[in-house]
Amino acid sequence: MGIRIAAAQAPSVAGDLAANLATHLRFIAAARAEGVQLLVFPELSLCGYELPLLRQCALTPDDARLAPLRTAGMTVIVGAPVLDAGAARPCIASISLTADGGTTVYRKQYLHAGEEAYAQPGPAGAHAHALHGQRYVEAICADTNHAAHARAAADAGASLYVAGVLISEGGYAKDAAALRGYAETHHMGVLMANHATPSGGYASAGKSAFWAPGGALLAQAPGPGDYLVIADSADRWQGRVAAVAA
Repeated sequence: MGIRIAAAQAPSVAGDLAANLATHLRFIAAARAEGVQLLVFPELSLCGYELPLLRQCALTPDDARLAPLRTAGMTVIVGAPVLDAGAARPCIASISLTADGGTTVYRKQYLHAGEEAYAQPGPAGAHAHALHGQRYVEAICADTNHAAHARAAADAGASLYVAGVLISEGGYAKDAAALRGYAETHHMGVLMANHATPSGGYASAGKSAFWAPGGALLAQAPGPGDYLVIADSADRWQGRVAAVAA
């Protein structure tokens, strides 16, 4: 028995939660048809990478508007700003809606230059979540630029490192090399979900990908556009890419 995971290379409309929820449901339906058990969306997928809009787009983990995502039949990790009680600024976060009805939140630990004016970092540390014989640790974009983050994930027992990102063409080669390096160094699978279209003034490179433990690139989207990047550990790790219809 293995696990089937996927990166949802999805587009986001700036600040439009309703439109983005509809997009998430479209990708969830495609993932369900593929038998996916863990689906990871890009950084700030529910609002777009729109830093000036973070406060007005902030969600709580129990927000009623997330209810349609809770019946996915799989664990779904979505990107959204989360404003904690008493906090001066929201965190750039991912909200995990688990197949058994649970909810967890991960807050980005390492901010990209310029984000500190709109967001605050989350607490340091790594927590590995058990799922179908694997243990995954989450990352959000600039977290993956810090080797200490991946090392903490490995130290926490992660067999999978799953990252929602916004990476442009100019930064892709360097960031992808780092992710491949974590798969090799820590012998953990690395799944990266990038945006399908431009967001926040950045032209996404697309090319969401999965690197197997050891560093082999098993699946990569060809560029921008709507895709699932699927990896399956049933026998040995295998990967493939599936286009998602509009």
